[in-house]
Amino acid sequence: MSAAHPSGRSVLRDSVEGQRGRVALGTLFASGHQIGEALVPALVGVVIDRAVTPSDSGALVLWLVVLAAVYAGLALSFRIGAWSGELAAVRAEHDLRVTLVRRVLSPGGGTEEGRLPGALANIATEDAKRVGAVNLALTLGFSALVGIATCAVVLLRTSVTLGLVVLVGTPVLLWLGHLLSKPLESRSEAEQDRAAHASAIAADLVTGLRILKGIGGEPAAIERYRATSRDSLRATLRAARAQAFQSGTVLALTGCLIAAVALVGGRLAAQGSISLGQLVSAVGLALFLVGPLEVLAWVNAELAQGRASAARIADVLATAPAVTAGGSPLPQPVRGALRLDALSHGGLRGVNLDVAPGELVGVVTTDPAHAADLLRCLDRRSDPDAGSVALDGVSLRDLDPAEIRTAILVAEHDADLFEGTIRGNVTAAAPGSGAPEPAMTAAGVTQVSESLPDGEHTAVSERGRSLSGGQRQRVALARALATDRPVLVVHEPTTAVDTVTEARIASGIREIRKGRTTLLVTTSPALLSVTDRVLLVHDGRAMDTAPHADLVRRHAIYRSAVLA
Repeated sequence: MSAAHPSGRSVLRDSVEGQRGRVALGTLFASGHQIGEALVPALVGVVIDRAVTPSDSGALVLWLVVLAAVYAGLALSFRIGAWSGELAAVRAEHDLRVTLVRRVLSPGGGTEEGRLPGALANIATEDAKRVGAVNLALTLGFSALVGIATCAVVLLRTSVTLGLVVLVGTPVLLWLGHLLSKPLESRSEAEQDRAAHASAIAADLVTGLRILKGIGGEPAAIERYRATSRDSLRATLRAARAQAFQSGTVLALTGCLIAAVALVGGRLAAQGSISLGQLVSAVGLALFLVGPLEVLAWVNAELAQGRASAARIADVLATAPAVTAGGSPLPQPVRGALRLDALSHGGLRGVNLDVAPGELVGVVTTDPAHAADLLRCLDRRSDPDAGSVALDGVSLRDLDPAEIRTAILVAEHDADLFEGTIRGNVTAAAPGSGAPEPAMTAAGVTQVSESLPDGEHTAVSERGRSLSGGQRQRVALARALATDRPVLVVHEPTTAVDTVTEARIASGIREIRKGRTTLLVTTSPALLSVTDRVLLVHDGRAMDTAPHADLVRRHAIYRSAVLA
């Protein structure tokens, strides 16, 4: 984009400038098509005056050959012009979609705040498509103006009066069409907003379908989506009415202009000022005007919708990042020393913790929300409200979020799987030379794959829904272990597995992560028992740090959180 905080206008401008060559080529050939279309009625008039009226067979054959050549040229020009315009539209749509996805996936984040994933998907598809279509609209719009200009020139050569009717009437018609597109623009923006919200709600419901069925919440969910869908329908109908009114009014005004040309031409022919062939040409040109004027009405509607969609895209691109890149380089090599110094964020209050390189530390929070606050700071999706998190003595604030994630991996409890295979999911972010087998063994994925028909090559559906909850957790854990990051933070990786499997996974994690820093944010006694020590966080404050067995003896709060 051309600016750090793009506007809808700059999004449109950059979209067109990026496809300038294709738009220019498409306009050139589409204009050739329009010129050819305008010349056809003129040539028909010439055939009548020079071949039909005097009954000249030779002239008739000659002018019919000329007419056929014009038809062949306009047909070829149309194909090339339409192809170039469509290509410009889809390329611009693709470039916009890539730009949007790059911003959404930016390490600094921020775009997801206040927006459901379905809304972002709608902007990256429907809105990008509408903005890209502006390139095709400009291609056809410019060629339509060339066609109208050609028509005016031919009519001026026939009669100054006829030419002036077109030259004066067309700008008035265009101006009225522009005025009529204003309501369409605002209603189109509302339509896209409602449609995006409806898509987001639908995606949200599909994601939580199993939970809804489990708690019997289908009626409430259906009613919620029905209300959202009705809002979207009303907005769509308002936009459709605005478009119908704009198109219908412009078409009626176009008919008035055509009728004026035909009326003036008929009077001139009756007075003997123009010949029969010229009258036929004038009427034919008046009918030809329907095409380019309808195109211009369509262009007005496309521009109105494109402006509305461009504003929505600009709103996403201009979203301030949640965190910004610092100026310090990532320590090399990364030893893995972590320090939480008076960390306060969300519900956390002044938490201190020193983790030595290679240490395996457990973290127990009596409030799950405090665990989420800690993970956000360690992953640098948010900066602390006060205090700091440091890696090898360098504050995470001073590092680029993208570089931090090459050293620290935070594996969330609800991490989704990708569509593909079990092995493909495990190796999704693994180093190129690394073998995933140790990670799969440590996380218990080997046992999972042995029970499946195609083993580790078993297909996994979207978000891993074809696997059980425990199988999904083990594959997600194996994926995190396979990345082999210097620092790994794992959040509740075994809530859906049985006790025996959990104990094996705990031993596997300790073995595979030997010599590298690991934080287990969990209340699982099996996992906590293999840690070097555990930090207990209660009411947002660090209450004690000691081995798991010692904390069990010392604190009833700890026993309640871990053993209950």
